[in-house]
Amino acid sequence: MLSWTVCQFPVGPYRNAPRYAGPMSERLQPGDVAPAFTLPDADGNQVSLSDRKGRKVIVYFYPAALTPGCTKQACDFTDNLSLLADAGYDVIGISPDQPEKLARFREKESLKITLLADPEKTTTEAYGAYGEKKNYGKTYMGVIRSTIVVDEEGKVDRALYNVRATGHVAKIIKDLGI
Repeated sequence: MLSWTVCQFPVGPYRNAPRYAGPMSERLQPGDVAPAFTLPDADGNQVSLSDRKGRKVIVYFYPAALTPGCTKQACDFTDNLSLLADAGYDVIGISPDQPEKLARFREKESLKITLLADPEKTTTEAYGAYGEKKNYGKTYMGVIRSTIVVDEEGKVDRALYNVRATGHVAKIIKDLGI
């Protein structure tokens, strides 16, 4: 979906000129059907959401492997994986990284969760996890740290956007009553 916005030039002939702002993905809502995906994992094997049919799945989106916040979040999911699995949840992390980088990330941090590569960001956009971000006063397009909980029928149970890496897994566990 194309999105046009108005430039923010304070003065001059271009102050109200439309410009392409990049793809703005729509956020998912509880009850929506979770978009299907098939993406390569850290070993290059294709993994689909449909492979998890009948299981609850926590799909989380993160900006980049091997960065401090993303490492904290992935380690928190790994540390709580058995608790989540016992409650019937699988965990899938998706980033725009290549499978080779995900493999290095998994090995370096001893991660046990499934890591998928979405370098084209098609799945990230479909889940509403790509859009405008602000950092240190600059606005740019990027991956929005997000978590989508998908139920056994493939519908969105919870959709959380702009989450913080630290403490997020504990909050999910509490919110899910685990």
